[in-house]
Amino acid sequence: MKSKREEEIEKGKAKRPKMERIEPAEEHKSIKLIVGQPDRATRIGSGMSKSMETMMIEFLRKSADLFAWSPSDFKGIDPEVIVHRLNVDPIMQPIKQKKRSFGAERNRIIEEEVGKLLEAEYVSEVQYTDWLAHVVVVPKASGNWRMCTDFMDLNKACMKDPYPLPRIDLLVDSTAGYELFSMMDAYQSYHQIFMAEEDRIKTSFITDHGIYCYNVMPFDLKNAGATYQRLVNKMFKNQVGTAIEVYVDDMLVKSRKEEDHLEDLKQAFKVMRTYGMKLNPNKCTFGVWGGKLLGYMVSERGIQANPEKIEAISRLQSPRTLKEV
Repeated sequence: MKSKREEEIEKGKAKRPKMERIEPAEEHKSIKLIVGQPDRATRIGSGMSKSMETMMIEFLRKSADLFAWSPSDFKGIDPEVIVHRLNVDPIMQPIKQKKRSFGAERNRIIEEEVGKLLEAEYVSEVQYTDWLAHVVVVPKASGNWRMCTDFMDLNKACMKDPYPLPRIDLLVDSTAGYELFSMMDAYQSYHQIFMAEEDRIKTSFITDHGIYCYNVMPFDLKNAGATYQRLVNKMFKNQVGTAIEVYVDDMLVKSRKEEDHLEDLKQAFKVMRTYGMKLNPNKCTFGVWGGKLLGYMVSERGIQANPEKIEAISRLQSPRTLKEV
């Protein structure tokens, strides 16, 4: 049974802008990026011309260095470019949350997750801190569990970053008239940005096994989305609106003609290589004619109805009483 606190955490997440994954609408297939390593693969669309498909596969294999399969495959964005800072209101007093108690199964999940974070050097063990958060374990859509850090008190103390996210309606509208798309997702996106050194200690959290703070930007911090959007806007400033659209960590390369797509991808990859950003090969699909972008179906014809939403509406029962109407 979920505790009241866990329900609050989940409700808090539900209030945030929904970052729906970008997904291809057509069939796709897996291609090996590194010959001899079948697990090093990504996806391409099945609708490209044969010559375009051949060139796409060759290009992606030559660009295998831009993909990450584990935290050891990337160094993170240079702190000289950007770090995440906590703009804590100086009148707010630090709060130390008490450690929560969990059953054996959830303690095991927490221990495993912290172990992974330590191995990746995403967190470091600390001793003394004024701010302290506890962790909770919440269910994922897949049925598995994930550990979350309850930064509620710290987030309340941080002033809002007014940096704007793109308007979803304008972003989606801008895809009309484009023939071919590549849908990309950064590998553990927020973790590619480091925390400002002076603010790391404020992200401390406690478990049965110790106290730790984040070296990289965690997903649960207020203003993390604004920091990431600031980064990608800086990175792709010469391409946004013409050859690429970016909503936080969802990236869409778009081309008006199939034959232009590789060049548009090359320019995007050149930027990512310059900044040290890495892609998640399991969440990328290259060379598709359309797909789902932030909840909308996009293609050369423009916005189309999302089949998932149509199906959900079609399953609704007709009203049988005046009250149901």
